[in-house]
Amino acid sequence: MRQNSGIGVLDKTIVVLRTIAESPCGLAELCDRTGLPRATAHRLATGLEVHRLLARDGDGRWRVGPAVSELAAAVNDPLLAAGAAVLPRLGEITGESVQLYRREGSWRICVAAVEPFAGLRDTVPVGARLPMTAGSGAKVLLAYGDDATRQAVLPTAKFSDRALAEVRRRGWAQSAGEREPGVASVSAPVRDTSGAVIAAISVSGPIDRIGRRPGARWAADLLAAADALTSRL
Repeated sequence: MRQNSGIGVLDKTIVVLRTIAESPCGLAELCDRTGLPRATAHRLATGLEVHRLLARDGDGRWRVGPAVSELAAAVNDPLLAAGAAVLPRLGEITGESVQLYRREGSWRICVAAVEPFAGLRDTVPVGARLPMTAGSGAKVLLAYGDDATRQAVLPTAKFSDRALAEVRRRGWAQSAGEREPGVASVSAPVRDTSGAVIAAISVSGPIDRIGRRPGARWAADLLAAADALTSRL
């Protein structure tokens, strides 16, 4: 969903940045995904590259650049500080990709991520905006979210209200092939000191490696990590 600030070039630039944050791409794919004319997409992407908000990978595709992390590091965010201490340990325990998500309207935003050193991985870049209609992280955030958002999302979701009730009952969620074919994940809620759910912590990886029910393996470790995050806030 695009937001309109009334400043056309700014809105288009943010669309380009968010599109590439979701997954690296070249110019042709960028045009397809944003609907922008080739010249406009190229001008904006190369401008962002000059400011190091975008960079090129080995295949020449644009990806999120180092300036994004530098800006994020300047933000005094207790959740990110707690994540920096907790996520790497969960990654060591599971050997899989670990993410931390916040909800923003009907989207979830990856605010922190840790990737395994080797093997296939489920790379979700920091800053990626994913829909709330699929995946264990979406289930957690929606299960503990407000009724209005839940009712708006459920008609197009790959899960039911009954599934969200099950998430609230057992305290964690799992999914297999919902967000992306061949990928499974398990997520748990992160609460602030008042008990309100403010984020979801997730472990994800290839179904062939972690199975279709990763909660059986890692729910306890995930819940422990979520408690550790809360204790640091």
